[in-house]
Amino acid sequence: MKIVVDVFGGDNAPNEILEGCKQAIEETSDLNLVLVGKDDIINSYVDNNNIDKNRVEVINAPDIITNEEHPVEAIRSKKDSSLVVALKHLQNNEDCCGFVSAGSTGAVLTGATLIVRRIKNIFRPALAPVLPTVKDKSVILVDCGANVDCKPEMLNQFAVMGSVYAKAVNNCDNPKVGLLNNGVEEGKGNLLTKETYNLLKENNDITFAGNIEAREILSGDVDVVVTDGFAGNVALKSCEGTALSMFSIIKKNILGGGLRAKLGYLLLKPAFKNVKKTMDYNDNGGAIMLGLSKVIIKSHGSSKAKAIKNSIIQCYNLVNSKIVERITETIGQ
Repeated sequence: MKIVVDVFGGDNAPNEILEGCKQAIEETSDLNLVLVGKDDIINSYVDNNNIDKNRVEVINAPDIITNEEHPVEAIRSKKDSSLVVALKHLQNNEDCCGFVSAGSTGAVLTGATLIVRRIKNIFRPALAPVLPTVKDKSVILVDCGANVDCKPEMLNQFAVMGSVYAKAVNNCDNPKVGLLNNGVEEGKGNLLTKETYNLLKENNDITFAGNIEAREILSGDVDVVVTDGFAGNVALKSCEGTALSMFSIIKKNILGGGLRAKLGYLLLKPAFKNVKKTMDYNDNGGAIMLGLSKVIIKSHGSSKAKAIKNSIIQCYNLVNSKIVERITETIGQ
């Protein structure tokens, strides 16, 4: 299996990306990588870090797409960028099964849609991160930013793809799907959520659990949360911001709370570490773009080596789970 990596995408490229690639190869014996970017820098890293050259292929791409650039214009004008070259190589080579990038989210979404293309009958691809919950399970959020303006039919399809994804990655035989709304009662919400509710209620390919409020996303009561990309992105960033704020508040109170607070922290330190690990995106890989003809993983822009390694292994596992084939079969039916 070959997975293509955009080495120059992300805030910490290329060193952290390359280190993550090295770790992924060391942990996965039957994985080969195609490293795309400035070949002199990549080859130098490969040589200096004793990476098995039989397991990596280096493709030169001298240009870089930044977060400040307009995604569509950048994809069309920067043909020699690491992102565009990587996506074209992925699409044109059957032995390349997946792709990982920590680059501009808009550019990755645009490039993947235009170059790799959607599965037949898919309206729009959706960005679907896997989030921790208070229970011993995870929840899939579909969509978290790929589609700001949605139609009910799109959200209905997101629910189907999310259910297939939950079965593939969480070993969930009968995933429950919740619709993100401003209240749990039927009839709540705007025109989009009301029409979507009716479609989900009649959809025999999913188990619809009704509306769910934002505060219940991490409750573990449902396995898939469906929403449009605007509300989903706000919900995701709110969860991330709340977690970071809570850790900052706890740290502030420990440091300023005197000897008793510090002793209490020492006793609870293992528990705090477990909480931090649970909420750390570095341990959870990236977000898959559901609905594309190959596995595309978008890593967090500030990803370091550990997150990149986990994103590559996540991509590897999703290819092995045949997630694209499962979605294709389900949507085709």
